[in-house]
Amino acid sequence: MSQPRTAPQQMEQARDMAQKVSMGGVCPSCGSPLDDDADFCESCHRYVRADVCSFCGAHFSPQDAFCPECGSPRGGIVCPTCHTMNDFAFCKQCGTPLTDDARMLLQKMKKMPEYQEMVRLAREYDSLSLENPIASERDTIREANSNKFREHVLRLLAQDQGESTPEIPEVKQKRRSKEELQREKEEKLARLSELLSKMETPPQASPAHVRNYAMAQKPAGVRLAWVCNWKHAMHSSPCGCAKPQMGGKWVVLGRGSKIKDDV
Repeated sequence: MSQPRTAPQQMEQARDMAQKVSMGGVCPSCGSPLDDDADFCESCHRYVRADVCSFCGAHFSPQDAFCPECGSPRGGIVCPTCHTMNDFAFCKQCGTPLTDDARMLLQKMKKMPEYQEMVRLAREYDSLSLENPIASERDTIREANSNKFREHVLRLLAQDQGESTPEIPEVKQKRRSKEELQREKEEKLARLSELLSKMETPPQASPAHVRNYAMAQKPAGVRLAWVCNWKHAMHSSPCGCAKPQMGGKWVVLGRGSKIKDDV
């Protein structure tokens, strides 16, 4: 098992990376071709800028083990929730905010009406996915008999307590057919897609700011991909894009859709 790098080793590696990046054109870790303004290698999934903090976008020296602006360590942060090592302010695996700025941004995002509606739609969609639909005529008959038995039991219990003509409440949530469930799920996904398009992240100078904003607005409960404006590729998140500064947006993944990061 490899030992974690010490601060001097991290600074030495940072100086080496800065020298290699200054040569331009290739990833300092794996040698894959890189655009001049890319800060991430999509081949080996490594952050390649030694002079820019990956967590907040501030400039710092290759000699710095910690960012002078946000205090984040150069070597990355281990997510306390899923234990994934991360180079960015939100966990690429579970979305947990890892820095104070990320937590503040998420709290700010939660106050937006669009975000609140997205979360509600995602929860309702998740709930629909857990429902057991009526799949056959036999299921319909069984459901009707079950409701009749329920009404009979409730009427007997009420009569035992002295109510001669009790009012039996109707079932609030009746089982639906596959077609009804699918139709309602599609309606919620369509509205969710509309909201995600409205919240598309515009191009910005700082890749870190785009990553942080996009990760803060991602609702849980629905399978999404981040489509970048650079190559229009589907990433599992903006953390997997080499040039997120060009902007992008979250989209709802259809069946069989392939995410570039998973290739």
